[in-house]
Amino acid sequence: MSPPDTLVTGATGFMGRWLVAELLSAGRPVAVTVRGGPARAADLRAWLRAHDVSDQRLTAVAADVTRPGLALAPEDETRLESVRDVFNTAGVYRFGLGRDEARPVNVDGAVNVLRWAAARPRLRRLVHISGCRVGAAEPPSEHDLAGLYRRLGAYEASKREGDAAVRRAAAEQGIPLTVVNPATVIGHSATGESGQYLGLAGLVERLWSGRLPALPGSRHTYVPVVTADHLARFLAAVPEHDRGPFRAHWVLDDATPELPELVALLARHLGLRAPRVLLPAGLVRRLPRALTGAEPESLTFISEDRYDTSSADALAGAAGLAHPPVREALRRWAGRLVADLPGLGRSAPSAAGPAAWLAALLAPVRTRPVLVAHSAGAAPALRHAHAHPGRLAGLVLVSPHFLQRRPPWHLRAAVLAGPLLRTVSGPRLARALLGPGTTAGPALESAVAQLRRPGVARRTARRLDRAQRQAERAELRALTATCPVPVRVVAGEHDPLVGDALDVPVTIVHGAGHHPELSHPAQVAAAANAGVRPG
Repeated sequence: MSPPDTLVTGATGFMGRWLVAELLSAGRPVAVTVRGGPARAADLRAWLRAHDVSDQRLTAVAADVTRPGLALAPEDETRLESVRDVFNTAGVYRFGLGRDEARPVNVDGAVNVLRWAAARPRLRRLVHISGCRVGAAEPPSEHDLAGLYRRLGAYEASKREGDAAVRRAAAEQGIPLTVVNPATVIGHSATGESGQYLGLAGLVERLWSGRLPALPGSRHTYVPVVTADHLARFLAAVPEHDRGPFRAHWVLDDATPELPELVALLARHLGLRAPRVLLPAGLVRRLPRALTGAEPESLTFISEDRYDTSSADALAGAAGLAHPPVREALRRWAGRLVADLPGLGRSAPSAAGPAAWLAALLAPVRTRPVLVAHSAGAAPALRHAHAHPGRLAGLVLVSPHFLQRRPPWHLRAAVLAGPLLRTVSGPRLARALLGPGTTAGPALESAVAQLRRPGVARRTARRLDRAQRQAERAELRALTATCPVPVRVVAGEHDPLVGDALDVPVTIVHGAGHHPELSHPAQVAAAANAGVRPG
């Protein structure tokens, strides 16, 4: 294997893994720093393979960016002597951080990475990931820092402090530096896959759960976005195209709709009503959080500011890159955030039937995945496996309804009377769904919230009624027995399988009811990871 010519810090994070995938796909030998033991490196390799990216040219080394020299072992220092390009994607991104939590990575860690890069004999460029608003702000002085942390919160304040510290250290040491200031990063343009659920994603969550009665900002509020795959391609191209001691790029899609239009677009896609009331961000900041549901730190990103993207556009043009259509990317991202069967749970109704919907969902997938389906989702999954046997490696059916007894009357009644579920049937429903001794915790409360969305209870009741028809159950049992791909069934101990046993592996989750993925997620994950191998 060729020695690595690239190092990515923060490679197990949201943006880091997309960047690593892009670099490896381009044939680059890549090293990554991993904190937290071999399991984190194994998780990254598994993610890459699941995305059809070979990890043969990947080198993982144990490191800690919060310590000088990244705390690398001597043998790893030797292995990384060939590194030319360093990408720092490490960062702590979370609202509600304390200053002592944010600074070690976002400030000290950023400087530690720069100093380590400065010692590389073949260094070509250090690429530091910052943020749109961070890069557009004036560097804070030491005198201003305390006020900055109070006013903005530890996340944004630490990013601003770290940005200024990196620029200053690079100038002092003569390090070729590019600072990339991305907008809000949404999911992959083709699949919608994200993995990050803060910021704009939190707003989408409040939208579909009916907790967004008004929007903060004005009709010209602008929260630009960029897709994860475009940003990864842009980052990978930076060392090939940037020259000189310092460059800075604002990477965002100028076609992003202004916030009210963006939310209306997503609301239509999710089958919801968009909020029409706009409240100034300053007013929302003064209202109780229990009333607004808004994270106070997120309101600092609500503005009408625009950003100069000319340098990023020039680099993208030279590299042959173009933003994918942003409106379609937004729809796919939002749909992935709230994925469920169309019209049920969190998802909007679809004109396409379940078969067409599932085929479209899996169309961008380039691997042969094991498809995991729960309850009513087992029916379209089985039919998809029969229609496209070459696309799947196997099926894991969790609580397949057609292999289990008819739902108890209080479950059917609770679904039909969705708004009354919590007060009338909550405890008994919790036992039916999750198992004896289980209380109605956050998982069940989330399910209740979905049944209260317009039309969901009615559509769910209709689906339950169809699922209990004898002809439907017999057809699905036959499809399971004759499935062209291997099948594993997972069922809760208190929601047992009924009828004649099928010749497929079965995993029983002890203590679970109809929703073992909610009450016993680790056991279900282990069964899914075991795939369809007998055992």
